[in-house]
Amino acid sequence: MRRTKRYPVEGSNSLWQLYKTVPFIKVAWNFAVLQTARYTPFISLKNWMYRKLLKMEVGEKTAFALMVMPDTLYPEMIKVGRNTIIGYNSTILAHEYLVEEYRLGEVVIGDNVMIGANSTVLPGVVIGDGAVISAATLVHRDVPAGAFAGGNPMQIIKMPEKKEQKD
Repeated sequence: MRRTKRYPVEGSNSLWQLYKTVPFIKVAWNFAVLQTARYTPFISLKNWMYRKLLKMEVGEKTAFALMVMPDTLYPEMIKVGRNTIIGYNSTILAHEYLVEEYRLGEVVIGDNVMIGANSTVLPGVVIGDGAVISAATLVHRDVPAGAFAGGNPMQIIKMPEKKEQKD
C-alpha cells in the first residue's frame, strides 16, 4: 500500500475544491517554474530551480530529462537521490484528487535509479537505490533496491541477485 494521507471532502469533488487545499499563488508560481524547467536544456539550471524555487530535494548529478513533470501542487514532497535519471516526459505525483477525497504522499526516489521515458510515479511510493523502471511504467507501489520493474500496472520483473557471503 502506498503511503498517502487521505483528506475527505464534502460537496463537489476534491479537484473542484483545489484552492481550499493549496493556495492559488503557490500553484501559479510552481506552474511557471516547472514549465520553464521542463524545456531548459541545462540540467544544472533545472536542478537549481527545483531545489531553490520549489524546495524539492534533488541529489548531485541527478538528471531530469526534457519534459519531465514533477508535481505542480506539492513539489516539496518529492525527494530524488544522487546520480538518478528521470526519463523523458515522465510524471512524478505527490497528490491525487479524487471524487470524495484527496490524498497526499511523499515520493522518495533513491540513488542511481533509472526511470524510463513516459513513466508515472504515484504519490506515497519509494523507489530503492539502483532500481530500474522501464519506459511507460505506472509506478503504483514501492520498488525494492536494485530491482527491475515495468508495465502498467507495474510488476517486479527481476530482483537483484543476492551475493553469497564468505565465512
